Amino acid sequence: MTNFINGRWIEGAGESFYSNDPAHGDILWSGNAASSADVEAAFNAAHKAFEAWSRTPIEARIQIVEKYRDLALAAKTEMGLLIAKETGKVLWDATGEGGALSAKADISIASYHDRTGSISRETAFGEAQLQHRAHGVMAVLGPYNFPAHLPNGQILPALVAGNTVVFKPSEQCPAVGEALVSLYERAGFPPGVINMVQGGRETGAAILGNEHLNGVLFTGSASTGAYIHKLFGGRPEIILALEMGGNNPLIIWDTSDVEAAASIALQSAFITTGQRCTCTRRLILPEGPKGDRIIEALKSQRDRLVLGSWKDGDNASTGSVVSAGVANHIVKAANNLVDLGGRVISEAKRSEKGKAFIVPGIYDMTDIKVPDEEIFGPVLQIIRTDSWDNAVAIANDTRFGLAAGLVSDDAKLWDDFRIRIRAGVVNFNRPTTGAASFLPFGGPGASGNHNPGAYYSADFCAWPMASQVALKPETLAIKGMS
Repeated sequence: MTNFINGRWIEGAGESFYSNDPAHGDILWSGNAASSADVEAAFNAAHKAFEAWSRTPIEARIQIVEKYRDLALAAKTEMGLLIAKETGKVLWDATGEGGALSAKADISIASYHDRTGSISRETAFGEAQLQHRAHGVMAVLGPYNFPAHLPNGQILPALVAGNTVVFKPSEQCPAVGEALVSLYERAGFPPGVINMVQGGRETGAAILGNEHLNGVLFTGSASTGAYIHKLFGGRPEIILALEMGGNNPLIIWDTSDVEAAASIALQSAFITTGQRCTCTRRLILPEGPKGDRIIEALKSQRDRLVLGSWKDGDNASTGSVVSAGVANHIVKAANNLVDLGGRVISEAKRSEKGKAFIVPGIYDMTDIKVPDEEIFGPVLQIIRTDSWDNAVAIANDTRFGLAAGLVSDDAKLWDDFRIRIRAGVVNFNRPTTGAASFLPFGGPGASGNHNPGAYYSADFCAWPMASQVALKPETLAIKGMS
Protein backbone atom coordinates (compact mmCIF):
# COMPACT_ATOMS: atom_id res chain seq x y z
CA MET A 1 0.00 0.00 0.00
CA THR A 2 1.57 3.25 -1.12
CA ASN A 3 -0.64 6.12 0.04
CA PHE A 4 -1.75 7.06 3.56
CA ILE A 5 -5.18 8.69 3.76
CA ASN A 6 -7.33 9.24 6.84
CA GLY A 7 -5.26 6.87 8.94
CA ARG A 8 -5.29 4.01 6.41
CA TRP A 9 -2.74 2.69 3.94
CA ILE A 10 -4.28 2.30 0.49
CA GLU A 11 -3.04 1.51 -3.01
CA GLY A 12 -3.22 4.51 -5.31
CA ALA A 13 -5.50 4.44 -8.33
CA GLY A 14 -3.03 6.27 -10.56
CA GLU A 15 -0.19 5.04 -12.77
CA SER A 16 2.41 2.62 -11.42
CA PHE A 17 5.99 3.77 -10.89
CA TYR A 18 9.06 2.68 -8.98
CA SER A 19 12.30 3.88 -7.46
CA ASN A 20 15.67 2.19 -7.45
CA ASP A 21 19.10 2.39 -5.87
CA PRO A 22 20.88 4.77 -8.27
CA ALA A 23 24.29 3.40 -7.29
CA HIS A 24 23.47 -0.25 -8.02
CA GLY A 25 20.20 -0.32 -9.97
CA ASP A 26 18.19 -2.48 -7.57
CA ILE A 27 14.46 -1.67 -7.36
CA LEU A 28 13.63 -0.44 -3.85
CA TRP A 29 9.96 0.47 -4.11
CA SER A 30 7.07 0.08 -6.51
CA GLY A 31 3.45 1.12 -6.34
CA ASN A 32 0.74 3.30 -7.81
CA ALA A 33 0.55 7.06 -7.75
CA ALA A 34 -2.44 8.74 -6.16
CA SER A 35 -5.23 9.57 -8.60
CA SER A 36 -7.09 12.88 -8.49
CA ALA A 37 -9.80 11.07 -6.50
CA ASP A 38 -7.17 9.87 -4.01
CA VAL A 39 -5.86 13.43 -3.61
CA GLU A 40 -9.41 14.66 -3.09
CA ALA A 41 -9.93 12.01 -0.40
CA ALA A 42 -6.72 13.06 1.36
CA PHE A 43 -7.78 16.72 1.44
CA ASN A 44 -11.29 15.84 2.58
CA ALA A 45 -9.80 13.84 5.45
CA ALA A 46 -7.40 16.64 6.38
CA HIS A 47 -10.15 19.27 6.18
CA LYS A 48 -12.47 17.19 8.35
CA ALA A 49 -9.73 16.53 10.93
CA PHE A 50 -8.61 20.15 11.15
CA GLU A 51 -11.15 21.54 13.61
CA ALA A 52 -10.62 18.86 16.24
CA TRP A 53 -6.82 18.86 15.82
CA SER A 54 -6.49 22.66 15.96
CA ARG A 55 -8.60 22.71 19.14
CA THR A 56 -6.57 19.93 20.75
CA PRO A 57 -4.57 21.49 23.60
CA ILE A 58 -1.03 22.31 22.59
CA GLU A 59 0.27 20.06 25.39
CA ALA A 60 -1.52 17.08 23.84
CA ARG A 61 -0.21 17.86 20.36
CA ILE A 62 3.32 18.16 21.73
CA GLN A 63 2.98 14.82 23.52
CA ILE A 64 2.40 13.08 20.18
CA VAL A 65 5.29 14.96 18.57
CA GLU A 66 7.56 13.87 21.41
CA LYS A 67 6.54 10.25 20.88
CA TYR A 68 7.44 10.69 17.20
CA ARG A 69 10.80 12.11 18.32
CA ASP A 70 11.58 8.96 20.30
CA LEU A 71 10.50 6.68 17.44
CA ALA A 72 12.60 8.63 14.92
CA LEU A 73 15.62 8.48 17.20
CA ALA A 74 15.32 4.71 17.49
CA ALA A 75 14.94 4.39 13.70
CA LYS A 76 17.77 6.74 12.65
CA THR A 77 20.16 4.00 11.52
CA GLU A 78 17.50 2.16 9.54
CA MET A 79 16.23 5.41 8.04
CA GLY A 80 19.75 6.52 7.17
CA LEU A 81 20.40 3.30 5.26
CA LEU A 82 17.15 3.67 3.30
CA ILE A 83 18.00 7.30 2.45
CA ALA A 84 21.44 6.20 1.25
CA LYS A 85 19.98 3.48 -0.93
CA GLU A 86 17.29 5.65 -2.55
CA THR A 87 19.22 8.91 -3.02
CA GLY A 88 22.71 7.57 -3.76
CA LYS A 89 24.25 9.36 -0.78
CA VAL A 90 27.18 7.78 0.99
CA LEU A 91 26.21 6.17 4.29
CA TRP A 92 27.78 8.67 6.68
CA ASP A 93 25.97 11.52 4.93
CA ALA A 94 22.59 9.75 4.88
CA THR A 95 22.94 8.67 8.51
CA GLY A 96 23.29 12.32 9.45
CA GLU A 97 19.97 13.03 7.75
CA GLY A 98 18.34 10.13 9.57
CA GLY A 99 19.56 11.48 12.89
CA ALA A 100 18.22 14.95 12.17
CA LEU A 101 14.60 13.77 12.13
CA SER A 102 14.26 13.39 15.88
CA ALA A 103 16.11 16.64 16.61
CA LYS A 104 13.59 18.57 14.52
CA ALA A 105 10.82 17.66 17.00
CA ASP A 106 12.30 19.57 19.94
CA ILE A 107 13.32 22.43 17.63
CA SER A 108 9.76 22.73 16.29
CA ILE A 109 8.28 22.75 19.78
CA ALA A 110 10.73 25.39 21.01
CA SER A 111 10.18 27.47 17.87
CA TYR A 112 6.40 27.40 18.35
CA HIS A 113 6.71 28.69 21.92
CA ASP A 114 9.35 31.30 21.05
CA ARG A 115 7.82 32.70 17.89
CA THR A 116 4.08 32.06 18.24
CA GLY A 117 2.13 30.68 21.21
CA SER A 118 0.14 32.98 23.52
CA ILE A 119 0.91 36.21 25.39
CA SER A 120 -1.24 38.10 27.89
CA ARG A 121 -0.41 41.50 29.45
CA GLU A 122 -2.33 43.68 31.83
CA THR A 123 -3.69 47.00 30.59
CA ALA A 124 -5.64 49.87 32.18
CA PHE A 125 -8.93 48.30 31.06
CA GLY A 126 -8.07 44.60 31.51
CA GLU A 127 -5.80 42.55 29.25
CA ALA A 128 -4.17 42.64 25.84
CA GLN A 129 -3.82 39.15 24.46
CA LEU A 130 -1.95 37.59 21.57
CA GLN A 131 -2.85 34.14 20.32
CA HIS A 132 -1.93 32.21 17.21
CA ARG A 133 -4.27 30.10 15.12
CA ALA A 134 -3.53 27.42 12.57
CA HIS A 135 -4.28 28.08 8.90
CA GLY A 136 -5.92 24.78 7.94
CA VAL A 137 -4.70 22.17 5.46
CA MET A 138 -1.06 22.56 4.44
CA ALA A 139 0.41 20.80 1.41
CA VAL A 140 4.05 19.79 1.87
CA LEU A 141 5.90 19.05 -1.40
CA GLY A 142 9.18 17.30 -0.64
CA PRO A 143 12.49 17.32 -2.56
CA TYR A 144 14.77 14.42 -3.44
CA ASN A 145 18.05 15.69 -2.02
CA PHE A 146 16.91 15.51 1.62
CA PRO A 147 13.73 13.46 1.20
CA ALA A 148 13.14 12.96 4.94
CA HIS A 149 14.79 15.90 6.72
CA LEU A 150 13.40 18.76 4.65
CA PRO A 151 9.71 17.75 4.55
CA ASN A 152 9.96 16.70 8.20
CA GLY A 153 11.12 20.24 8.96
CA GLN A 154 7.89 21.61 7.47
CA ILE A 155 5.46 18.90 8.58
CA LEU A 156 6.32 19.01 12.28
CA PRO A 157 5.97 22.81 12.71
CA ALA A 158 2.67 22.66 10.82
CA LEU A 159 1.34 19.89 13.08
CA VAL A 160 2.55 21.51 16.30
CA ALA A 161 0.71 24.70 15.32
CA GLY A 162 -2.53 22.76 14.78
CA ASN A 163 -2.61 22.44 10.99
CA THR A 164 -3.33 19.21 9.17
CA VAL A 165 -1.10 18.05 6.31
CA VAL A 166 -1.21 16.44 2.88
CA PHE A 167 2.35 15.38 2.04
CA LYS A 168 3.67 14.43 -1.39
CA PRO A 169 7.20 13.00 -1.31
CA SER A 170 9.48 13.44 -4.29
CA GLU A 171 8.65 10.84 -6.93
CA GLN A 172 12.38 10.02 -6.86
CA CYS A 173 12.16 8.93 -3.20
CA PRO A 174 8.78 7.32 -2.46
CA ALA A 175 10.27 4.68 -0.13
CA VAL A 176 11.75 7.32 2.18
CA GLY A 177 8.45 9.22 2.16
CA GLU A 178 6.58 6.06 3.10
CA ALA A 179 9.00 5.28 5.94
CA LEU A 180 8.70 8.82 7.30
CA VAL A 181 4.91 8.70 7.35
CA SER A 182 5.04 5.30 9.05
CA LEU A 183 6.80 7.01 11.97
CA TYR A 184 4.06 9.65 12.17
CA GLU A 185 1.45 6.89 12.13
CA ARG A 186 3.14 5.00 14.96
CA ALA A 187 3.39 8.19 17.01
CA GLY A 188 -0.40 8.34 17.15
CA PHE A 189 -1.51 11.37 15.15
CA PRO A 190 -5.31 11.10 14.74
CA PRO A 191 -6.72 9.94 11.38
CA GLY A 192 -6.68 12.70 8.77
CA VAL A 193 -4.11 14.86 10.56
CA ILE A 194 -1.24 13.62 8.38
CA ASN A 195 -1.89 12.18 4.91
CA MET A 196 0.48 11.13 2.14
CA VAL A 197 -0.13 10.87 -1.60
CA GLN A 198 2.58 9.48 -3.89
CA GLY A 199 3.20 10.51 -7.47
CA GLY A 200 4.71 13.02 -9.84
CA ARG A 201 3.52 16.07 -11.72
CA GLU A 202 -0.13 15.02 -12.06
CA THR A 203 -0.43 14.33 -8.34
CA GLY A 204 1.19 17.67 -7.60
CA ALA A 205 -1.24 19.47 -9.91
CA ALA A 206 -4.20 17.86 -8.14
CA ILE A 207 -2.81 19.03 -4.80
CA LEU A 208 -2.35 22.61 -5.95
CA GLY A 209 -5.87 22.72 -7.39
CA ASN A 210 -7.73 21.44 -4.34
CA GLU A 211 -10.41 23.69 -2.84
CA HIS A 212 -9.42 22.81 0.75
CA LEU A 213 -5.79 23.91 0.29
CA ASN A 214 -4.73 26.64 2.73
CA GLY A 215 -0.97 26.65 2.26
CA VAL A 216 1.92 25.24 0.21
CA LEU A 217 5.27 24.44 1.83
CA PHE A 218 7.64 23.68 -1.04
CA THR A 219 11.33 22.84 -1.44
CA GLY A 220 12.70 22.45 -4.95
CA SER A 221 13.83 24.19 -8.11
CA ALA A 222 13.43 27.87 -8.84
CA SER A 223 11.38 27.17 -11.95
CA THR A 224 8.83 25.04 -10.07
CA GLY A 225 8.71 27.48 -7.18
CA ALA A 226 8.09 30.36 -9.58
CA TYR A 227 5.29 28.37 -11.21
CA ILE A 228 3.62 27.82 -7.82
CA HIS A 229 4.01 31.51 -6.95
CA LYS A 230 2.41 32.54 -10.24
CA LEU A 231 -0.36 29.97 -9.86
CA PHE A 232 -1.51 31.59 -6.63
CA GLY A 233 -1.01 35.18 -7.74
CA GLY A 234 -3.89 37.29 -6.49
CA ARG A 235 -4.75 34.74 -3.80
CA PRO A 236 -3.21 36.09 -0.59
CA GLU A 237 -5.27 33.66 1.47
CA ILE A 238 -2.96 30.81 0.37
CA ILE A 239 0.19 30.68 2.48
CA LEU A 240 3.32 30.07 0.37
CA ALA A 241 6.69 29.12 1.82
CA LEU A 242 9.04 28.48 -1.10
CA GLU A 243 12.66 27.38 -0.70
CA MET A 244 14.24 27.32 -4.15
CA GLY A 245 18.02 26.97 -3.95
CA GLY A 246 20.70 29.33 -5.16
CA ASN A 247 23.68 30.14 -7.36
CA ASN A 248 25.80 30.49 -4.25
CA PRO A 249 29.16 32.34 -4.16
CA LEU A 250 32.21 31.67 -1.99
CA ILE A 251 35.03 34.24 -1.92
CA ILE A 252 38.55 33.24 -0.84
CA TRP A 253 40.59 36.38 -0.23
CA ASP A 254 43.74 37.18 1.76
CA THR A 255 44.22 33.80 3.39
CA SER A 256 47.56 32.24 4.30
CA ASP A 257 46.45 28.61 4.73
CA VAL A 258 45.84 27.57 1.14
CA GLU A 259 45.08 23.93 1.97
CA ALA A 260 42.46 24.86 4.57
CA ALA A 261 40.83 27.33 2.18
CA ALA A 262 40.73 24.74 -0.59
CA SER A 263 39.26 22.18 1.82
CA ILE A 264 36.41 24.55 2.70
CA ALA A 265 35.77 25.20 -0.99
CA LEU A 266 35.82 21.47 -1.78
CA GLN A 267 33.28 20.63 0.91
CA SER A 268 31.13 23.63 -0.01
CA ALA A 269 30.93 22.51 -3.62
CA PHE A 270 30.92 18.72 -3.53
CA ILE A 271 29.39 17.45 -0.28
CA THR A 272 26.30 15.32 -0.98
CA THR A 273 27.55 15.21 -4.60
CA GLY A 274 26.70 18.90 -4.95
CA GLN A 275 23.02 18.21 -4.24
CA ARG A 276 22.52 20.65 -1.39
CA CYS A 277 20.79 23.94 -2.10
CA THR A 278 23.52 25.76 -0.14
CA CYS A 279 26.41 24.21 -2.11
CA THR A 280 28.89 26.67 -3.57
CA ARG A 281 28.37 27.04 -7.31
CA ARG A 282 30.75 29.98 -7.91
CA LEU A 283 34.22 30.29 -6.32
CA ILE A 284 35.64 33.82 -6.53
CA LEU A 285 39.43 34.13 -6.27
CA PRO A 286 42.11 36.80 -6.68
CA GLU A 287 44.05 36.98 -9.91
CA GLY A 288 47.72 36.02 -9.93
CA PRO A 289 49.80 33.58 -7.86
CA LYS A 290 47.45 33.63 -4.82
CA GLY A 291 44.58 32.37 -6.90
CA ASP A 292 46.83 29.89 -8.72
CA ARG A 293 47.88 28.24 -5.45
CA ILE A 294 44.27 27.84 -4.30
CA ILE A 295 43.26 26.29 -7.62
CA GLU A 296 46.19 23.85 -7.48
CA ALA A 297 45.30 22.80 -3.94
CA LEU A 298 41.63 22.47 -4.84
CA LYS A 299 42.38 20.29 -7.87
CA SER A 300 44.71 18.10 -5.83
CA GLN A 301 42.08 17.58 -3.13
CA ARG A 302 39.38 16.93 -5.73
CA ASP A 303 41.55 14.23 -7.32
CA ARG A 304 41.70 12.42 -3.95
CA LEU A 305 37.91 12.23 -3.56
CA VAL A 306 36.65 8.64 -3.48
CA LEU A 307 33.36 7.91 -5.24
CA GLY A 308 31.32 5.18 -3.64
CA SER A 309 27.97 4.01 -2.31
CA TRP A 310 26.32 3.01 0.93
CA LYS A 311 28.06 -0.35 0.62
CA ASP A 312 31.45 1.35 1.08
CA GLY A 313 30.66 2.69 4.57
CA ASP A 314 32.96 5.53 5.64
CA ASN A 315 35.49 4.79 2.90
CA ALA A 316 33.68 6.88 0.27
CA SER A 317 33.87 10.68 0.08
CA THR A 318 30.82 11.23 -2.09
CA GLY A 319 28.14 9.13 -3.75
CA SER A 320 26.05 9.08 -6.88
CA VAL A 321 23.40 11.61 -7.80
CA VAL A 322 19.77 10.57 -7.42
CA SER A 323 19.32 9.08 -10.89
CA ALA A 324 20.96 8.53 -14.27
CA GLY A 325 18.57 11.07 -15.76
CA VAL A 326 19.70 13.74 -13.31
CA ALA A 327 23.31 12.82 -14.07
CA ASN A 328 22.65 13.39 -17.77
CA HIS A 329 21.33 16.87 -17.02
CA ILE A 330 24.36 17.76 -14.87
CA VAL A 331 26.93 16.55 -17.40
CA LYS A 332 25.11 18.45 -20.15
CA ALA A 333 25.21 21.64 -18.07
CA ALA A 334 28.94 21.16 -17.41
CA ASN A 335 29.62 20.64 -21.12
CA ASN A 336 27.73 23.84 -21.82
CA LEU A 337 30.26 25.73 -19.68
CA VAL A 338 32.99 24.52 -22.04
CA ASP A 339 30.90 25.52 -25.06
CA LEU A 340 30.67 29.03 -23.58
CA GLY A 341 34.47 29.19 -23.46
CA GLY A 342 35.22 27.85 -19.99
CA ARG A 343 38.60 26.31 -19.25
CA VAL A 344 38.46 22.78 -17.83
CA ILE A 345 40.44 22.40 -14.61
CA SER A 346 38.80 19.08 -13.74
CA GLU A 347 36.13 17.60 -15.98
CA ALA A 348 32.67 16.69 -14.67
CA LYS A 349 32.12 13.35 -16.34
CA ARG A 350 30.53 9.99 -15.88
CA SER A 351 32.43 7.55 -13.70
CA GLU A 352 32.95 3.91 -14.57
CA LYS A 353 31.19 3.08 -11.29
CA GLY A 354 27.78 3.60 -12.89
CA LYS A 355 25.45 5.87 -14.86
CA ALA A 356 24.45 7.95 -11.82
CA PHE A 357 28.04 8.60 -10.70
CA ILE A 358 29.71 11.88 -11.71
CA VAL A 359 33.34 12.79 -11.16
CA PRO A 360 33.15 16.37 -9.73
CA GLY A 361 34.13 19.11 -12.16
CA ILE A 362 35.88 22.48 -11.85
CA TYR A 363 35.77 25.13 -14.62
CA ASP A 364 37.43 28.53 -14.89
CA MET A 365 34.73 30.91 -16.16
CA THR A 366 36.61 34.18 -15.66
CA ASP A 367 35.36 36.96 -17.98
CA ILE A 368 32.72 34.65 -19.50
CA LYS A 369 29.02 35.45 -19.38
CA VAL A 370 27.30 32.44 -17.84
CA PRO A 371 23.52 32.04 -17.46
CA ASP A 372 22.45 32.72 -13.86
CA GLU A 373 21.16 29.20 -13.23
CA GLU A 374 21.79 26.69 -10.48
CA ILE A 375 23.61 23.57 -11.65
CA PHE A 376 22.34 21.18 -8.98
CA GLY A 377 25.27 18.81 -8.89
CA PRO A 378 29.07 18.56 -8.43
CA VAL A 379 30.07 21.36 -10.79
CA LEU A 380 32.11 24.35 -9.54
CA GLN A 381 32.76 27.53 -11.52
CA ILE A 382 35.81 29.65 -10.72
CA ILE A 383 35.84 33.39 -11.37
CA ARG A 384 39.01 35.42 -10.85
CA THR A 385 39.13 39.15 -10.28
CA ASP A 386 41.58 41.91 -9.41
CA SER A 387 39.97 43.60 -6.38
CA TRP A 388 37.94 42.94 -3.27
CA ASP A 389 35.17 45.29 -4.39
CA ASN A 390 34.85 43.42 -7.69
CA ALA A 391 34.77 40.11 -5.83
CA VAL A 392 31.78 41.25 -3.77
CA ALA A 393 30.07 42.64 -6.87
CA ILE A 394 30.52 39.31 -8.67
CA ALA A 395 29.16 37.45 -5.64
CA ASN A 396 26.04 39.62 -5.69
CA ASP A 397 25.62 39.31 -9.46
CA THR A 398 22.83 36.73 -9.24
CA ARG A 399 19.05 36.72 -9.02
CA PHE A 400 19.36 34.20 -6.17
CA GLY A 401 20.23 34.93 -2.57
CA LEU A 402 20.33 31.76 -0.49
CA ALA A 403 23.90 31.23 0.73
CA ALA A 404 27.29 32.93 0.50
CA GLY A 405 30.62 32.57 2.22
CA LEU A 406 34.00 34.20 2.80
CA VAL A 407 37.31 32.54 3.64
CA SER A 408 39.90 35.03 4.84
CA ASP A 409 42.38 35.85 7.62
CA ASP A 410 41.09 39.43 7.67
CA ALA A 411 38.13 39.92 10.02
CA LYS A 412 37.58 43.42 8.62
CA LEU A 413 36.76 41.88 5.25
CA TRP A 414 34.13 39.75 6.98
CA ASP A 415 32.56 42.85 8.53
CA ASP A 416 32.38 44.47 5.09
CA PHE A 417 31.16 41.26 3.41
CA ARG A 418 28.35 40.70 5.90
CA ILE A 419 27.04 44.22 5.30
CA ARG A 420 27.23 44.13 1.51
CA ILE A 421 26.35 40.56 0.57
CA ARG A 422 22.78 39.72 -0.46
CA ALA A 423 22.11 36.27 0.97
CA GLY A 424 20.18 34.73 3.82
CA VAL A 425 22.79 32.19 5.01
CA VAL A 426 26.23 33.81 5.24
CA ASN A 427 29.28 32.01 6.70
CA PHE A 428 32.85 33.03 7.54
CA ASN A 429 35.71 30.52 7.32
CA ARG A 430 33.11 27.75 7.14
CA PRO A 431 31.53 25.90 4.21
CA THR A 432 28.48 27.55 2.69
CA THR A 433 26.56 24.36 3.48
CA GLY A 434 26.69 24.93 7.25
CA ALA A 435 23.45 26.06 8.95
CA ALA A 436 22.43 26.24 12.62
CA SER A 437 19.16 24.62 13.68
CA PHE A 438 18.15 27.56 15.92
CA LEU A 439 18.47 30.10 13.11
CA PRO A 440 16.26 30.80 10.06
CA PHE A 441 17.02 29.19 6.71
CA GLY A 442 16.25 30.87 3.41
CA GLY A 443 17.11 33.89 1.34
CA PRO A 444 15.84 36.69 -0.89
CA GLY A 445 15.46 36.87 -4.64
CA ALA A 446 14.79 33.72 -6.64
CA SER A 447 15.83 31.64 -3.62
CA GLY A 448 12.39 32.02 -2.08
CA ASN A 449 9.57 34.33 -1.10
CA HIS A 450 11.01 35.69 2.15
CA ASN A 451 9.51 32.94 4.31
CA PRO A 452 12.62 31.42 5.88
CA GLY A 453 12.35 27.95 7.28
CA ALA A 454 14.26 26.07 10.01
CA TYR A 455 13.60 27.74 13.38
CA TYR A 456 11.38 30.36 11.71
CA SER A 457 9.03 27.77 10.20
CA ALA A 458 6.58 28.52 13.00
CA ASP A 459 6.03 31.94 11.43
CA PHE A 460 4.21 30.62 8.37
CA CYS A 461 2.36 27.84 10.21
CA ALA A 462 0.08 30.10 12.24
CA TRP A 463 -1.54 33.53 12.02
CA PRO A 464 -1.63 36.03 14.92
CA MET A 465 -4.86 37.12 16.61
CA ALA A 466 -4.61 40.28 18.73
CA SER A 467 -7.32 40.89 21.36
CA GLN A 468 -8.21 43.63 23.86
CA VAL A 469 -10.23 42.29 26.78
CA ALA A 470 -12.06 44.47 29.33
CA LEU A 471 -12.86 42.99 32.71
CA LYS A 472 -16.47 44.21 32.44
CA PRO A 473 -18.55 46.23 29.95
CA GLU A 474 -18.40 50.01 30.34
CA THR A 475 -19.96 52.97 28.58
CA LEU A 476 -17.51 54.78 26.31
CA ALA A 477 -18.13 58.42 25.44
CA ILE A 478 -17.48 59.60 21.88
CA LYS A 479 -16.49 63.26 21.53
CA GLY A 480 -19.07 65.50 19.94
CA MET A 481 -22.06 63.47 21.08
CA SER A 482 -24.71 65.52 22.91
